[in-house]
Formats: sequence, structure tokens, C-alpha cells
Amino acid sequence: MIKNLFFAAGEGKHRVQLQATLTGEGIMISLFGGEKPHIGAVVLSIPRPSLADPGRLSCTSTVVPRLGHKDDEIAKPLAEQLAKASGQPVVVVAGLHVERAQAEDINLLAENSRQAMQQLLYNLNLI
Repeated sequence: MIKNLFFAAGEGKHRVQLQATLTGEGIMISLFGGEKPHIGAVVLSIPRPSLADPGRLSCTSTVVPRLGHKDDEIAKPLAEQLAKASGQPVVVVAGLHVERAQAEDINLLAENSRQAMQQLLYNLNLI
């Protein structure tokens, strides 16, 4: 059975929306926000035993950024966090954009993305 969950964090041009689709055999995340939501990167994270400590989960991630975009810098850590916490494969499609973004804009988008992910993890009883 497929289940969709929606979360948001931030306001105005820094608002981020996260939609999670739970399939039972993996989780797909759509992470969009800013002034121009788009597809900027795709990340697939697959959990596996840690090479340093097989008792812990780590993951292997494949990152496909769109040319000239840096959305993967936000998407990859979130995909890996969710894959390790859930023990399931995770796909994150991300697109966050603020025109002429300054460091503060990027930091706010990243923080709001982390907050939306925390809401999901809490909802799934993973934290």
C-alpha cells in the first residue's frame, strides 16, 4: 500500500515542501521550494552494513545533479539520513531556488529542508 505524507518548513521565498511517498520497499521524497521549484538533482541512497562496523547501517548513494545546479548538496545528506534511519532505499528529487541567492538564502533553504526531514522522521517514529 502506498502512503503519501506532506511536510513544510520556513516562510516566504525560503519555504520548503517535502512530500514522502512510502511504498513499503522504499521511500521517495520530493523536496521543492524557494521561488522556483524545479528538478535540480536526484539522489538514490541504498542502506547497507557499515564497512567499519557491520553492526551499524551506512549507505551507498548515487547522485545525479542537473548541470549548473547544487541541489544535491542538500538532497544527499537527507537521503542518506533517511536511508540509514529507515533501512530502506530512498530516492530524493530536489529543486530549491532563490533568485540571486546569497549565503544566507542557501543556509535558510538547507535548514528548512532539514526541519522538514525531521518532521518526517518524527512522524515515522525514526527519531
